[in-house]
Amino acid sequence: MKKLSGGQAAVEALKAENTKHVFGLIGSATMEMFDALYDAKEINFIGVHDERTGTHMADGYARASGEAGVILAGQNGPGATNLVTGLGQAKAAYSPVVSIAGSLSSGHVYRDAFQEVDQQSLFTPITKKTWTATSADRVPEMFREAFRVAMTPRRGPVQLNLPRNVLSANAEFEDMQSPSAYRSNSMPAANADQISTAAKLLAGASQPVIIAGGGIKNTGGDKQALALAEALNCPIVTSPGHGDAIPFGHPLNAGQMGPRGNAVASRLVKEADVILALGTRLGFNSTFYTYDNINKDAAIIQVELEPTAIGRYFPVELGIWADAPTAALQLVDALGKITDRKKADAWTEAYQAERKAYLEKRDADADTAAMPIQPFGLFRTLRDTLPKDVAITMDAGTLCLQATDALNYWQPKSLFTPLDFGLVGFSFACGLGIKLACPDRPVVSLMGDGGFGMTVSELSTAVDHGINTVTVVMNNQCWGAEKAYQRDFFGERYIGADISSPRFGQLAELYGARGFRAESCTEAGEAIKAALDCGKPAVVDVAMDPAALYSFRRDSFKHRGS
Repeated sequence: MKKLSGGQAAVEALKAENTKHVFGLIGSATMEMFDALYDAKEINFIGVHDERTGTHMADGYARASGEAGVILAGQNGPGATNLVTGLGQAKAAYSPVVSIAGSLSSGHVYRDAFQEVDQQSLFTPITKKTWTATSADRVPEMFREAFRVAMTPRRGPVQLNLPRNVLSANAEFEDMQSPSAYRSNSMPAANADQISTAAKLLAGASQPVIIAGGGIKNTGGDKQALALAEALNCPIVTSPGHGDAIPFGHPLNAGQMGPRGNAVASRLVKEADVILALGTRLGFNSTFYTYDNINKDAAIIQVELEPTAIGRYFPVELGIWADAPTAALQLVDALGKITDRKKADAWTEAYQAERKAYLEKRDADADTAAMPIQPFGLFRTLRDTLPKDVAITMDAGTLCLQATDALNYWQPKSLFTPLDFGLVGFSFACGLGIKLACPDRPVVSLMGDGGFGMTVSELSTAVDHGINTVTVVMNNQCWGAEKAYQRDFFGERYIGADISSPRFGQLAELYGARGFRAESCTEAGEAIKAALDCGKPAVVDVAMDPAALYSFRRDSFKHRGS
């Protein structure tokens, strides 16, 4: 037993979890915890300029590393409320973020005290679970529970509120337990009878397709998914935002499907007679919840770790509650050697020819000489320039949405997006977290000028901590998605759509980073190569055509006509 303050116990609990990085912003409510972090040399504290962007860093770190990302808001009230957007994003992405915030002293609650806000109620809807510590001696218990809940499938963010009096009080503590003492490391396999039924459906299909989702990407299950696709010799598509679930170069990879995917992958899902949804909800971004994007007559086999996701949006022929990679290998074993596959092989052969033609046309149609720069010209430049081990982060907005399936993801966990939350201002900060998780990989963050303007202050964080990512600002001087809607559906009655920004390359130099400006695709390619090699955080400000806008959610404005 040893005597510690609640703040010291909190840091000891982080050390017991093998926490390597804590992102945070100092505040008076958690001074005991920060003082304890001073002595915790094994934990790297990354001081951020805004709690929201710090949460995106923790989110990116969590997604890339597979471990919990930790954010510490030192101040209650406004410091805590700044976490909300980041935690909403993390929840939509099933990202295991452990969020910690100082909280009002227990004796001041319900007294309209300075910076008082009901943090327990505030965070409950946007986390898997929210706790407010009640006494110093329970701090380690609540940290253990927070990490366990965050890391338990389906993973997601949690919030731990630590009142000032709890952090300052002393208590006796036993040695902290390691995570292995209270977490399960096993994943559920599928029922043998269901595997047998699924194998028969797949073996008998003439036009089968596999949809790989987050349940493959986030578990590193690409080899298992591809083993199944190869056993069936059938195409495999990915759900939007998970284009990196399987390597781009595999001959059975058709890319991302759905309203925001490519035409080849989308057609496969619309025409398939048997669809194996492998670790995917078949949710909004994949389908818009309509049969416009999935064959109504197909037999759907859905494999999901979250039982409430099975059959939620589309009725299924067979719902299997299981870990997706585990079920994929079970299916490989059950299929054995398949005979009489002439129709299915012809389906795959035709798809591969179509995919090859699509990729060739994608390059041929990309005008890299146009001035000002066109989106697909820049995307081709990126395809030709970026190394194969790059990790790419994206923002919301029209340019990034167009880029989602226009880039090549050569290895799993290479694409990090805010797709389900549609958040602008995510990409740059997320990339900083990814770089800390994967220091040997290049990280390139794509943003619009609006989103980067929201988060540019974190250039100080990148410079101060030597987090050398490259941010490509696709600068079209507007809020592109909304301006496209105003153009297409509201008679070009523009209000609030146009924005002005400084030269971001010059601004980066003022922060101590490297800055570049590109007004042609050739200049962009040269600048990105130089940025990757410069040994500093870098910003490439790319002048895009402000008129190159696209309305993605045309379905939202059907009532206004076309």
